[in-house]
Amino acid sequence: MQTIKAAVCHSFGAPLSIEDVQLAAPDGRAVEVELEACAICHSDISYVDGIWGGTLPAVYGHEAAGRISATGPDARNIAVGDRVIVTLIRSCGTCASCSAGRPTACVSPPGPSPLSTSEGSALVQAMYCGAFAEKVVVDQSQVAPIPDGIASDVASLLSCGVITGIGAVVNAAQLKAGQDVVVIGAGGVGLNAIQGARIAGARRIVAIDMTEDKLDVAMDFGATDGILASDEAPWEKLRQAIGRGADAVFVTVGAIPAYDSAPRYLAPGGRVIMVGMPADGAMSAYEPGAFASVGQGMVGSKMGDAVLARDIPWLTDMYLQGRLKLDELVSKRWPLEQINEAIADTKSGTARRNVIVF
Repeated sequence: MQTIKAAVCHSFGAPLSIEDVQLAAPDGRAVEVELEACAICHSDISYVDGIWGGTLPAVYGHEAAGRISATGPDARNIAVGDRVIVTLIRSCGTCASCSAGRPTACVSPPGPSPLSTSEGSALVQAMYCGAFAEKVVVDQSQVAPIPDGIASDVASLLSCGVITGIGAVVNAAQLKAGQDVVVIGAGGVGLNAIQGARIAGARRIVAIDMTEDKLDVAMDFGATDGILASDEAPWEKLRQAIGRGADAVFVTVGAIPAYDSAPRYLAPGGRVIMVGMPADGAMSAYEPGAFASVGQGMVGSKMGDAVLARDIPWLTDMYLQGRLKLDELVSKRWPLEQINEAIADTKSGTARRNVIVF
């Protein structure tokens, strides 16, 4: 066991506590990563606020980057000193989902948490990561190497927000060049869905958001049009702007009104891609006959259906070529000791991604 500093959640909705915790050494195929950066995702905030329940005390954080500082005896093709991102995508490699090439749906249960309190009592490693901490011990499947040309604070965004948004477009929707896209929500994930649509060759990319400022930012990331969600019948304004409905509508926020309205933007044969995560128990209603009569559909996308070994090399190379915006996604950098201020700033809705740097 070694002692590290971490931001611990003891009570839902309360500020996180910076304290010493114990971290076990990696065993089996686990690896230890000394973190250099961890971005704050809205999923972390939802868990901290108790929206999705869970067991406490816990260490959240799952969008991180750093260097391998130790390896378990069964870890392969990775060495101390390697630069990596850390994700929540934990895959056994042998279950039905992993064998079908869908590691984000792995059903293999995780092992015990490597974390414990300074007194030795149980401490949950949330989302298999617990990355609001100086170090993590995770399964080898949860890391992916990154080149030296990308800084850790920027690379951390690849661990969730980037692969979730871009992956929803290229993996879940399998968008084709020339198709039309609507992205509901121009936050961190939404901006990456917009980037993904641009990279995939979409004809028109329409951003939907509540504020003009976010629509302006969406244009910088590749949106061709912007519509305020607060406008009367914004789906009609979509048709006026591009002449038709969308082939794919990406809901990147967890707001039920966004889910309720999403099918209205669709063209015949189009699909709603469900990315944002509403609170537990939240419900949305649809008329199934409307989907059946024109061949529309809905599909969920977890973590962009990413395959790390395939997608991270591609995305890092796109960044190094200047074809993928990452630096522009970082709003501000914060020390771990100011994580509560960083969370408050993220909740304000103005930040794209706040990043904790170690």
